[in-house]
Amino acid sequence: MELKHKKILFLGDSITEGIGVSDPKNIYWKRLEQDGCEVYSYGVSGTRIAPQATLRVDPRIDDDYFATRIPNMKPDADVIVIFGGTNDYGHGDAALGSMDDRTVDTFYGAYHDLCIKLREKYPNAAIVVMTPLHRDNEHMVYNGFHVRTAACLETYVDIIKEVAEYHKLSVLDLYNLCPINPNLASHKESYVPDGLHPNDAGHEIIYNTLKNFLKNL
Repeated sequence: MELKHKKILFLGDSITEGIGVSDPKNIYWKRLEQDGCEVYSYGVSGTRIAPQATLRVDPRIDDDYFATRIPNMKPDADVIVIFGGTNDYGHGDAALGSMDDRTVDTFYGAYHDLCIKLREKYPNAAIVVMTPLHRDNEHMVYNGFHVRTAACLETYVDIIKEVAEYHKLSVLDLYNLCPINPNLASHKESYVPDGLHPNDAGHEIIYNTLKNFLKNL
């Protein structure tokens, strides 16, 4: 894909909003402007793919799960990029569900719902799904509020890939392909100091990884 003049919309959470960077110009998607792209962000810190079931964390974000933003996104685009799921693991309380789910009450169902609604609104756009990055404590099965009945982060990554591939969407597997892992002390210091939000250097890696992926579409 030739990137110049492409209109790209980004649907995400705090990483897409830019928490962790020193200046908004350093956010991974903003850097694509230097390649001639027209970019728009719909990233909201703390938000999830699935709505909360019972645990209310913040009234501002609890009901603002990803699919609720679709009606307010620009009506036309060449590419849509979805980058979420880490907050579903980190503080979401929706059940995982199963591949057959089609309601937003489970993580599986909410991801199906998101893919379906984006494809309906943007039938001619390339839809790219980016999996969550590695993060601190990603193998622990709790979310800070109660013991989980769900799973570690990698399970969420696998569900995202499974559902995206079912809908024939392009998957950029940052969890396995992006060289950012705060579980390694040197990576944490250099790229993701708080264990979750990449800094300027981390966003540059995401930008380069995404740019190369888009060019190969």
